[in-house]
Amino acid sequence: MTTVTPTPAAKKPNRVVASAGTLLKAREFGIFLALALVIIVTTAKNPNFLFSPDGWRDLLLTPSILVLVAVGQAIVIITRSVDLSVGSVLGLSAYLSGRLFIDLPGVPIVVVFLLCIIFGGLLGLINGALVAFARVPALVITLGTLYAYRGINVLWTGSDRINASDFPKAFLALGTNSILTIPILTIIALVVLIVAAWYMKNIRGGREFYAIGSDPDAAELYGLRVTRRILTAFITSGALAGLAGVLYAARYGTVNSQAGVGFELDAVGAAVIGGVAIFGGSGSVWGAAIGAVLLLTINRALPILGVQDFWQRAVVGVLIIGAIVLDRLLSLRQSRKLLEAREESE
Repeated sequence: MTTVTPTPAAKKPNRVVASAGTLLKAREFGIFLALALVIIVTTAKNPNFLFSPDGWRDLLLTPSILVLVAVGQAIVIITRSVDLSVGSVLGLSAYLSGRLFIDLPGVPIVVVFLLCIIFGGLLGLINGALVAFARVPALVITLGTLYAYRGINVLWTGSDRINASDFPKAFLALGTNSILTIPILTIIALVVLIVAAWYMKNIRGGREFYAIGSDPDAAELYGLRVTRRILTAFITSGALAGLAGVLYAARYGTVNSQAGVGFELDAVGAAVIGGVAIFGGSGSVWGAAIGAVLLLTINRALPILGVQDFWQRAVVGVLIIGAIVLDRLLSLRQSRKLLEAREESE
């Protein structure tokens, strides 16, 4: 009589180990480690950088507005475009919020928020329509609207400036108050980030952004609504810049024609540093948000570490160039693996 020895059951992969491995390989995790390293080194040099009420507050509050702009920018870049007008949209929206409070006394704060978000979305729609229907590269279009919107802002604002006394105290409190030591602006930015990340990962429209960025022609042939998605991406970017403009006014209390200058480059830099491929099709809004925090944390940390202003700018430039080079190397490596797998299958 023969006995059959049972074969050992295959071990099921440990989900915790698998999840940890995926996390360690993620670009966002590397950026987060870099952020943690900057905070640890700077805090060791000056403990007040983190272990003081103002230090903790500034660490969370300073990047909040840029996080909003970077999230919108990331969505646009994922579709293989770019929006260089977000700084000008932010400036126009910030000034609009002030004019609404001045020209419409007693206007509800919620109405001001909604109007500025809609206003920013309309400016984004103009960008998206020119890109989608005129078939002109987004870099060219949004570079033009950057100057056009800024020109409108300068013409509208002139030498005028809106001061903190022109805003309601309840509105200004949004830019200074905290809930359980977390600034309200940070909470707003985090809520927007979570919603955007959930949409990009779980909703078909969000996944189509990646498909369009990976190969626009293939997406068109597959039947994806490329034009609609491009319009949606630019509207989202403009609307978030409009929201950032209102929060900018609440945060600083003073708005002039130069509000938002430079935000467009910081937003692109944050997205690229955070692992969003400049050629589209990969990356995440989480990475863009972490990149925004890292970018502004470095700007605060380097003076404490005794680094001169020139080198501060150079460090940011090196980070952006390094991120682009890394994305290119990873892309080439992936293409090589796909080619080898195809050759083996044949």
